[in-house]
Amino acid sequence: MRDIDAMTARRKFASRSQAVAETLHRALVDDRTELGEEVMVGSITLFYGQLSTGVEQRLGDLQRAHIDEVIASFHVHLTENRTLETVLVQGPAHKLQAIADEMIAVRGVISGRLHVVAAIIPQLHPFIRDGVQRG
Repeated sequence: MRDIDAMTARRKFASRSQAVAETLHRALVDDRTELGEEVMVGSITLFYGQLSTGVEQRLGDLQRAHIDEVIASFHVHLTENRTLETVLVQGPAHKLQAIADEMIAVRGVISGRLHVVAAIIPQLHPFIRDGVQRG
């Protein structure tokens, strides 16, 4: 109980119950991610330098290659040669991890991480439902 109370205080949870719920949620997401086939939503966060030429182009090419899973991306130039990019993705957990691994392996990427949650976002394209294009 002391460890839970310490974590609750350190992470500024409103209550011990909230801390336990967050921890349980993370464990469930990890379990679903390990299964690999469940569709989940997540973000790939990348930190890269501009000193390696073509890093933005290679990351953009990967996003286009995985257009079914990549929903959007946003990048911020932190300094003249450092960029932080977040890529919103949705799909089977194993596929999202493979995409993240490809992006993190691009020359010039300093660090990266995939974060998934046990949820999906609403369908973005109303003209395609059940694999059938309408309209």
